[in-house]
Amino acid sequence: MKKRIVVTLLTASMFAALVAGCGSSGGSTASSGESSAQASTSASQSTASESASAAASTAASSAESEAVTSTSVSSASGTASDAPAPGNWSDEEAVKKAVDEQWEIAVVPKDSTNPWFVRMKAGVDKFASDTGVNCYQVDTGTIDATHQAQQVEDLISQGVDAICVVPVDIESMDPILKKAKDAGITVITHEGADLENVDYDIEAFSNAGYGAFLMQNLADAMGEEGTYTTMVASLTNGSHNEWADAAVAYQKEHYPNMKLLEENPRVESNDNGDTAYNVAKELIKTYPDLKGILGTSSFDAPGVARAIQELGLQGKFFTTGTGMPADNAEILKSGVVKSLTVWDPGKSGEAMVDLACKVLAGEEIEEPLNLNVDGYTAMTRRSGSDTVFEGQGWVTVTADNCDSFGF
Repeated sequence: MKKRIVVTLLTASMFAALVAGCGSSGGSTASSGESSAQASTSASQSTASESASAAASTAASSAESEAVTSTSVSSASGTASDAPAPGNWSDEEAVKKAVDEQWEIAVVPKDSTNPWFVRMKAGVDKFASDTGVNCYQVDTGTIDATHQAQQVEDLISQGVDAICVVPVDIESMDPILKKAKDAGITVITHEGADLENVDYDIEAFSNAGYGAFLMQNLADAMGEEGTYTTMVASLTNGSHNEWADAAVAYQKEHYPNMKLLEENPRVESNDNGDTAYNVAKELIKTYPDLKGILGTSSFDAPGVARAIQELGLQGKFFTTGTGMPADNAEILKSGVVKSLTVWDPGKSGEAMVDLACKVLAGEEIEEPLNLNVDGYTAMTRRSGSDTVFEGQGWVTVTADNCDSFGF
């Protein structure tokens, strides 16, 4: 609220840059069909090959030390629509000050229609109702980097006190977040570890560790042998590509009988289940020796699973990746997918807002950082970074526990 006068003065000078920047931003709009599948696979080949090989040696040692065994989750009550259990914010001075000062905190997801971010909204809404903090999640519609950038620009113009973003595209979002910082707005991000213009970025875990964890699940399904490839929402999605790079590095170190598909080491799903399904079918058709696909987006493994079922390849072709427990209960219980991995996006939303309150209140942010949310109570800085904090929030989802999460 206190930013509105300052921002009004900046609006006219920023408008021309807004139009030009949004017009040229590289968005990843969801699409489907065979033509989209073929375009995704072919366009990914050269860029992905360079990305995966360049990052592999760097990620290997980190993934080695951070890799974990599968963990199980204790039973959670309620249904898939329930909000996360409330955090322990009642005695937090920063939260009290946020209420007293009437700070406005906006959360901007990638895709508000995606069940993942519906769950995040539940966490943000729960934080607001439990504390009285003026925080909310913006309705972004379907995934579109240009539209997301426009919405952040709008929030800057409105003069909110803090913006929390899960970026669609790192490269196009960074300069817009600089405008927010220049306007005196606190900037907190999630899944944006490579962003420069932030106060802090929080991750549910080490990206290297999570990538290794994904590979452990795929290797287990594949019997630790055979050819595989990796799937990301887009080649510009920061976290997804870090996970995939670390997974490849971990495979090379630990599973010598597995092999990355050199001809097409990384493909794109555009965060769309139909695209993931069509890309998977095209890959299976083109590469007969391919045995597995490691997904990263929450749409990847479910889309690949549909292709496996349709082609009658259950038990012969394998996939794993990030996935919502309730949404994927059927494919887990059918056995077409052995396991998925997840963290609770509702808790990520809560943690971003809590950290925004701390920064706005002028608190010193140091490790171990406690955001009073499960998985975010003893966060540590990423090695070599002053702005990225990592938690311990991942779990394995299987047929045995998929009904126990509450989402």
